[in-house]
Amino acid sequence: MSKLDQLIKKLCPDGVEFKPIKDAYERLHGTPITAKKMKEIENPDGDIRIFAGGKTVINAMEEDIPKANITTVPAVLVQSRGVIDFIYYEQPFTFKNEMWAYTADDKDSVKFLYYVLKNNVEYFRGAASGMGSLPQISLRVTEEFKVPVPPLEVQREIVRILDNFTELTAELTAELTARKQQYEYYRDELLDFSSDIPMVKLGDIATEFYRGSGIKRDQITDEGIPCVRYGEIYTTYNTWFEKCVSHTKLEYVSNPKYFEHGDILFAITGESVEDIAKSVAYLGYEKCLAGGDIVVMKHNQNPHYMAQVLSTSLSRAQKSKGKIKSKVVHSNVPSIKDIQIPLPPLDVQERFANVLDNFDAICSDLDIGLPAEIEARKKQYEFYRDQLLTFVETGNSILTDRQTDRQTDRQNLIKLFQYVFGYANIRLDGLFDTRNGYTPSKKEKSYWEGNTVIPWFRMEDIREKGRVLTDSSQHVTPEAVKGTLFPGDSIIVSTSATIGEHALVKVPSLANQRFTYLIAKDDMKDFINVKYIFYYCFKLDEFCKEHLNQGNFSSVDMTQFGNFVFAIPSLDRQKEIVKVLDRFDVLSTDMSSGLPAEIDARQKQYEHYRDQLLTFKEKQS
Repeated sequence: MSKLDQLIKKLCPDGVEFKPIKDAYERLHGTPITAKKMKEIENPDGDIRIFAGGKTVINAMEEDIPKANITTVPAVLVQSRGVIDFIYYEQPFTFKNEMWAYTADDKDSVKFLYYVLKNNVEYFRGAASGMGSLPQISLRVTEEFKVPVPPLEVQREIVRILDNFTELTAELTAELTARKQQYEYYRDELLDFSSDIPMVKLGDIATEFYRGSGIKRDQITDEGIPCVRYGEIYTTYNTWFEKCVSHTKLEYVSNPKYFEHGDILFAITGESVEDIAKSVAYLGYEKCLAGGDIVVMKHNQNPHYMAQVLSTSLSRAQKSKGKIKSKVVHSNVPSIKDIQIPLPPLDVQERFANVLDNFDAICSDLDIGLPAEIEARKKQYEFYRDQLLTFVETGNSILTDRQTDRQTDRQNLIKLFQYVFGYANIRLDGLFDTRNGYTPSKKEKSYWEGNTVIPWFRMEDIREKGRVLTDSSQHVTPEAVKGTLFPGDSIIVSTSATIGEHALVKVPSLANQRFTYLIAKDDMKDFINVKYIFYYCFKLDEFCKEHLNQGNFSSVDMTQFGNFVFAIPSLDRQKEIVKVLDRFDVLSTDMSSGLPAEIDARQKQYEHYRDQLLTFKEKQS
């Protein structure tokens, strides 16, 4: 038997008394203050918190609050208008006088009331009456509500148990919040397109916009036609949904407006500028009714993608242009039509949707909250994701050179871009560390002497030995290296004097000061095939020629050098590209099997026929 069972059996075996709140607790009064005045006195460092209707909360200095009625004891605040809810608060606070609060001599008794009211919050929301566009509960509804009043010892034990559950829930909520933040980070990064992806207005891609028709609270039924009321877009649905939670009867709606699979719903009335025009995609297949203050957008795009892109910070910032009227924020169809979003092709939209829906599931499902399970799910997801890597549409690009807090974030972003686009565009300074070569003094140079010397490359080596280098015509002694030996499988690029030449150096080496070495960063080595980078540097050669410093001496503008962008597909795709280009290289340059051999054969054939044609039998005299 639990401690609570023992207390109940001992102190109230025959049950407990129920009393109206007005008879069991002391009601506290608020402060007469306007929304305008709250904005004037708002101070983040203020020692008094002021609660207003809905989600409005500010801090202020007590001396700045006119006619302040400060509550310094633990209390339960009743949010009576807009978002109907209850808040337990222990620090000094006040509230607009259209709200109210309750307290008692014992802190645990106040906390007990809070838990009782939270347990009955749906009753109060159902008892709210409409006032304008916002629900509101009356003082009488709260005052007359009967609450159980068990002995104080029982109340304390219940509060202790529920506080423990609340603490555990808070930990899970913190985990969920962190995962949602991670999801939003990846989503915003993925959807932060460069100029290569066209930005379009919703009005230009929609096939139709129209407003829903009013459905009152008392017209909601258990069965009938599925429907959505605007408030449910804020409170019930996330980015997309398949089933309506509400139904109504057709005879209740004088001018029915329907929405169907793929349509986007916008709520154009709300309590805050930040939340106005929240949108949700309908992915079910029933024909449903749209309630009042909802705008329906029909389109031919991927609805999953539309739902995600309209939830980004970029889109939310554009939505937050509503007008405040009678304490309510409104938006409208013209404002929604003006919202701009990036719009890649449909196949790219689908891959975006796949990635973000996976993240959404991971971030929203508390059943997978254990860190080990989260890690397992992530690894499983990455495995399947990596199998689908393809190199598609090189016209689309996203730069992924941004610094992130964790190396794994950066690597995962690259994998995501590779999945969605088939490649990730990464700036040179995000892929490589760069260092210039140098020229040792003459006394430090020597010619080849067994294994005691190190290759030292010059432009002449590229011209004489080709672009894949394993040895040089000159060498330096180990003493000349002075700790700056460059590793093998590095790229050297000529960035001064003779601009636009590069080579793949296969061995540890040095090069003269006209070359800049590209050395793969540690966290990027697993993403690149160095031979692929070598071939891509033919593009870099041209880039260097176009970005020179002004002056008499030819040199590359190194601030621009780091901005050069490499397209990095999956390693498998890089290997395929290298294989094809190697074969072309052989055909073009190999003296035994390529075009030079063919040309030589043709030349010999030509010479043979030429000699035959020009060899005449001399006429005998």
